[in-house]
Amino acid sequence: MSLKSIILAAGKGTRMKSVLPKVLHKVCGKEMVNHVIDVAINSGCKENIVILGHKADMVKKKLNEGVKTALQEEQLGTGHAVMMAKEHINDEDTVVVLCGDTPLIREDTLKNLFKYHEDNNYSATVLTTEIEDPKGYGRIIRDDNKDLLKIVEEKDATDDERKVKEINSGIYCFNGKGLKNSLSKLSNDNAQGEYYLTDVIEILRNEGLKVGAYKGSTIEELMGVNSRVHLSNAERIMRERINEIHMTNGVTIIDPQNTYIYCDVKIGMDTIIYPGCIISGNTTIGSNCIIGANCRIENSKIEDNVEVQISTIINSTVGKNSSVGPYAYLRPNSNIGCNVKIGDFVEVKNSTIEDDSKASHLAYIGDAYVGKNVNIGCGVVFVNYDGKNKNKTIVKDNAFVGSNSNLVAPVVVEEKGYVATGSTITDNVPKGSLSIARARQVNKEGWIEKKGILDK
Repeated sequence: MSLKSIILAAGKGTRMKSVLPKVLHKVCGKEMVNHVIDVAINSGCKENIVILGHKADMVKKKLNEGVKTALQEEQLGTGHAVMMAKEHINDEDTVVVLCGDTPLIREDTLKNLFKYHEDNNYSATVLTTEIEDPKGYGRIIRDDNKDLLKIVEEKDATDDERKVKEINSGIYCFNGKGLKNSLSKLSNDNAQGEYYLTDVIEILRNEGLKVGAYKGSTIEELMGVNSRVHLSNAERIMRERINEIHMTNGVTIIDPQNTYIYCDVKIGMDTIIYPGCIISGNTTIGSNCIIGANCRIENSKIEDNVEVQISTIINSTVGKNSSVGPYAYLRPNSNIGCNVKIGDFVEVKNSTIEDDSKASHLAYIGDAYVGKNVNIGCGVVFVNYDGKNKNKTIVKDNAFVGSNSNLVAPVVVEEKGYVATGSTITDNVPKGSLSIARARQVNKEGWIEKKGILDK
């Protein structure tokens, strides 16, 4: 069985009230259409064709690599959308038609749909579910053999048909040959002047071919996102799924309802995530870590046995057995070694800090290389910007930078170099030297009395 998917993503989504095409709105950090593409790929589809329409160029730029596209310049119905992909459909294909605004569909559901379709030798199979209140949905009407007889929209249904609780999902599986032939016979002779994919089912059945309905989904999976309220619901459901997967894999999440982990994040066993965390992008967190409350970690790698407290880490790495925070900020391209302490109110940007070093509090380290076993004192500033260019500071192994010092780049502190507290360093510090760069203290006796300040 050669599996292909056709993903319908041409609509504008007017109820979203957005300049962004509907399918590009994100659920747990990923565009809805890319969620659907990923599910199609993971369920076995080797070729995936996305039907574009509204703001096609914008959507195309955001699609996963390797996806093919077709353009539906006028939106003339679901059947018309699938027609745009006709050149990609071969007779031997099995084609699944998906909706780009249903990010909650599961890969196991599609795998079961494909198996049911093949095992029963159907020309077309509709994915269905059953709900207590089917109002507004197309009803699945079966024949005496329990095969699909027809799909009836509510406005066209009889009283008995309206009582049917099995509904159409809008997801279909077709044999390629039958789909191609039926698309060429579709008519838009209806009040809307549109070509409906549901009509393919009737065409196939009228030609004596078997069509089926697989009741193997939940209404949650089939939820189309058409408004900001729907988007919020999808986000909640997806977040619950993601958190459940991590907990099943051995991660402790203290309060899942208030923990926001995006879909591509990986977390090791015995790590504890506290409430209020937002962990997004291509982030990997190792085993036995503690991610304290209200942390934000994005596109970063956190190795084993790391503790992060109330801090922000973006596009950076933190080595094993290190600690970050509270209130630290690792800006992009911060590479923190093993057994390093980045303390409270320390900001690091575009810098490497090697193993066993520490900046315990109130420091700015920008555009720097800090070697092993270095101490960065309280209030130290790496002065990296001269008003025109960013310059680099190098602090080599076993150096010590005293509190409230400024290192004016470009400058090098050699191995075992010591910088005295309160110094402003503008020249290199030699190996094993103590550099003092501050004005001598002067006490002016009786200055207050002479100025008459005490009399005021």
